[in-house]
Amino acid sequence: MNTGAFKLTIHMVSSLDGFIAKTDNSISWFETVDYYEQGITLTEQDTAAFLKSIDCYVMGYRTYEHALKLSESYGWVYGDVPVIVITHRNLPVNPQNVEFYSGDLNTLVDERLKSNYKNVWMAGGATLAKELILLKLADDIRLSIMPIILGEGKLFFDQIGQEQALHLKNVTAYKNGIVDLHYEIKHSKTDLIH
Repeated sequence: MNTGAFKLTIHMVSSLDGFIAKTDNSISWFETVDYYEQGITLTEQDTAAFLKSIDCYVMGYRTYEHALKLSESYGWVYGDVPVIVITHRNLPVNPQNVEFYSGDLNTLVDERLKSNYKNVWMAGGATLAKELILLKLADDIRLSIMPIILGEGKLFFDQIGQEQALHLKNVTAYKNGIVDLHYEIKHSKTDLIH
């Protein structure tokens, strides 16, 4: 049972021009040979400690299908951390720690996630990210910008339909040219009374 402060973070990897997937859904563009001399190096220990802080992942069905396909070559990247896939589809359950959810997102966050987890990461799905922002359920956005312009594909923010104020909490540039932006989503006081 969660006894600390709850946080739901939207995490997305994007090209500089805002695309999160090519039209063919390939991710070869995630590999970068760029080198930024002033950037920091992320060690395996840093990555392991960070991943250990995540209690639960939430994702859309396309991200789940993609993760399953990648697991054939790289293994299941989410380890034994619980994964909740938002879908109405009948999908294969491969790892034991995966469950499917097709109900109301407010109910999921307020009744399931907040009572059981402290640090939840939405690991993919532009549509899901948009819904979480519109429903004011997300607290942070972490955007990893790859050093590439794709020119076309699936946009991270496509017709979100509302203005949303953000507060920049941190910027980190890495040796491999990736820049991480960490934003807090600013909610008005009346939004927090829901």
